[in-house]
Amino acid sequence: MLPLLSRLSRNSRLALCALPVVALLGVAALAPLPFAVAQPGSATDVLGKDSKGRPVINVTGVPARETEGKLRMTTIVATGPSIDHRFGDLVDAWFRDDRAVMPHSVVYPVGGDDKEISEYNQGEMVKSQNSAVSAALGYLGDKGRGAKVTLNLADIGGPSAGLLFTLGIIDKIDGNGAGGDLTGGLDVAGTGTIEADGTVGQVGGVPLKIKGAKADGATVFLVPKAECEQAASDLPDGMRLVPVSTLDDAVSSLRELAKKDGARKVPSC
Repeated sequence: MLPLLSRLSRNSRLALCALPVVALLGVAALAPLPFAVAQPGSATDVLGKDSKGRPVINVTGVPARETEGKLRMTTIVATGPSIDHRFGDLVDAWFRDDRAVMPHSVVYPVGGDDKEISEYNQGEMVKSQNSAVSAALGYLGDKGRGAKVTLNLADIGGPSAGLLFTLGIIDKIDGNGAGGDLTGGLDVAGTGTIEADGTVGQVGGVPLKIKGAKADGATVFLVPKAECEQAASDLPDGMRLVPVSTLDDAVSSLRELAKKDGARKVPSC
């Protein structure tokens, strides 16, 4: 082989040596890769109704308020683990600002097939709803005593709506605490997990969620403080980011935004 190579021109030798590399690149381009492609999902108003016409938040046992404004829980839609993506698909998504390429291990931390992941996400949604009810009623104290809260939202999984569910329950029962709406009539969106003690946790996919919220008309976005920098990196015009670490942060900020001169007192990313 070596004598044969020695008789070839330099360019011919380089071309021959490059063949294995080209072959490997060709295999990589055709092989499925362990990534998901995500895009903005729905931005459902938790103060409104679900796809079946039921109130997303149903309160009994205490008087429930009629509300104005919106509190939008935001989502992303990601391809399932059964969908194979090739290198070319991922390159296309990588350069689009309405798509994100994310490792399967980030989008689907439990692994498994589509059915197992769907069941896991539904379980996380139920936990999130239970935490939201506990956090809201704990925040309201005596005003929430006797309240029974039912949350209706089908076909959406995961824990990231916890904060918005909690704020929605508070708005339905007590508003801003002074007779008005917690939203002040604004179109508010956001994301974040919630613990029963009111702690807000980070969730992932925030830039895409902001784009979805903007497309649906939101002008304010509540974001976990830990994800502020990422959220601000690609912020649409006309959207205000409000960082929150706790339920108290979120309620206080919404109350201030509703005031005529209160916006300047509200933190931003």
